[in-house]
Amino acid sequence: MTRSDVLITAEELYGLTSRRTPPRLLDVRWTLLKPDGRDDFARGHLPHALYVDLDTDLASPDRSDPTAGRHPLPSPEQFEATVRGWGIEADTKVIVYDDNSGLGAARAWWLLRWAGLRARVLDGGIDAWVATGGDLEIGDSRPVDPSTVVITPGSMPVIDAEEAARWDGVLLDARAPERYRGETEPLDAQAGHIPGAANAPVSENAENGRILSEEALRERFAELGALDDPVAVYCGSGVTACHNAMVLATLGVGSSLYSASWSGWSSDPSRTVATGA
Repeated sequence: MTRSDVLITAEELYGLTSRRTPPRLLDVRWTLLKPDGRDDFARGHLPHALYVDLDTDLASPDRSDPTAGRHPLPSPEQFEATVRGWGIEADTKVIVYDDNSGLGAARAWWLLRWAGLRARVLDGGIDAWVATGGDLEIGDSRPVDPSTVVITPGSMPVIDAEEAARWDGVLLDARAPERYRGETEPLDAQAGHIPGAANAPVSENAENGRILSEEALRERFAELGALDDPVAVYCGSGVTACHNAMVLATLGVGSSLYSASWSGWSSDPSRTVATGA
């Protein structure tokens, strides 16, 4: 992949929306502190966008196994039904966006790519759209005709805890440095990180809501050794790790997702925990 395969500018999107077959727009406004973005969506969203609930649309409802993490991946059957509800066909151009530097949108991007579908992330999100003079629509999502698309699950690689433990390459932890070092842990069972992992906070992938330039990203990930060796990514629950996967993809670097991430790893007492830098 290249940067243009992964990201789209607001100016490019503005041009696409006037075509006879505009792209399907998905609004994935989500944060850890405010996981439900419906109110924000109703106050203003890109015209004809559909609201995506990260916790229910982009994760499995079955949270019975803590070692699967706080946001386990949806089953292929669940996600296929979700995609059909969005009216997405195999050839549909899909653009995902949010208002938080792409942190929620990246999870939708990753899952759509995992399902064998095309998707790009709006760089700069809703703010970039407004800055170009784009209008906003208020209210709920408009109904769409469901599709009969058949997804191809597994089109993006996933690893489990055993593979993460013996990963022969670069393992990147997307969380904030203080959580990586084990100085604090507000959400999960233990503080620390997977032994051998390097810290690559997703907060450093963007500036003022925009993804860093290719040159800046290449320098950042070269310092982590993530441009040559096999790369795997994880975070707290498997959501923001997708942001590292996304920006690596703009550099043509593939990565594997440990979807259970730290929430799954730290819930298993048999797993070794590392702390410090």
